[in-house]
Amino acid sequence: MKKLISLVLAAVMALSLVACGSGNKDKDTGDKTYKVGVVQLVQHEALDAATKGFTDALKEALGDKVEVVEKNASGDSNNCTTIVNGFISDKVDLIMANATAALQACANATSTIPVVGTSVTSFAAALDIELDDNSCTGINVTGTNDLAPLDQQAQIIADLFPDVKQVGILYCSAEVNSVYQAEHIASYLDDLNIKHKDFSFSDSNDLQSVTNNCVSECDVIYVPTDNTVASNTEIINNICLPAKVPVITGEEGICSGCGVATLSISYYDLGVTTGKMAVKILKDGEDISTMPIEYAPNFTKEYNKDICEELGIEVPDDYVAIGEAAEETAK
Repeated sequence: MKKLISLVLAAVMALSLVACGSGNKDKDTGDKTYKVGVVQLVQHEALDAATKGFTDALKEALGDKVEVVEKNASGDSNNCTTIVNGFISDKVDLIMANATAALQACANATSTIPVVGTSVTSFAAALDIELDDNSCTGINVTGTNDLAPLDQQAQIIADLFPDVKQVGILYCSAEVNSVYQAEHIASYLDDLNIKHKDFSFSDSNDLQSVTNNCVSECDVIYVPTDNTVASNTEIINNICLPAKVPVITGEEGICSGCGVATLSISYYDLGVTTGKMAVKILKDGEDISTMPIEYAPNFTKEYNKDICEELGIEVPDDYVAIGEAAEETAK
């Protein structure tokens, strides 16, 4: 009898060990899959590149264990809110917000789902918060900043156009990111003793008339990283080029459409950095509230070869033609 009881106890213990082993296997985080939502404000070259870089970085790190759902708001901030609410209903693991309005929609809609922003000029201005000393938000939001140094952008104007009489700062007043840049570059132009005037528009419907006014009063125009302008560069170019008024821009995509020169970043690389941050959150379990905002590491002086030739503008040797800059990045 004692022998029989011993055998029964041994069998029970063996079954218990098997059951525990199965439970541990089910909890293996290596089998976890993730769903990530991407809300992009509008389709244009810079934001498209950032989204591609983000998705490529996620896929490289997580392979088929991550599903990326990309949604475009077609330039309407209300659509951003609708898209984000859909992601919340779908219980996504993380949201990537591409552009300031998309980030604001995410921050207003959820305080629990991790939100990683990109193509954002100022997280503090966008979220109406103060960043801590380590550039952390302290909430469920982090990401990457796309702002090239505005003092250096102002210096480009001074270097290329030393006899400039007045710079027109052309931007969309409905975009927090654009207002931020307009205010700050104005102070740098003041430091350089360059006269300037604001020309703001509320949406694309006003862009043509405001640009015409700007051209009539200014001999150089500055455009920041403005999403409305980025989607409508042809309007600006059709006015400025015949009037022979050069445009300095805040990023490469706008410059390729209507500008002569820019100090720009690679939005694809910015997206890759954002994707790597997302991987740390999803796979490594990092606390998003303590993850610092990251910034573009490199800035390049670029010029639009065709427009410069048509306007007879010669640029210094440290500028790279936009097409050539893209080729260097690809290498």
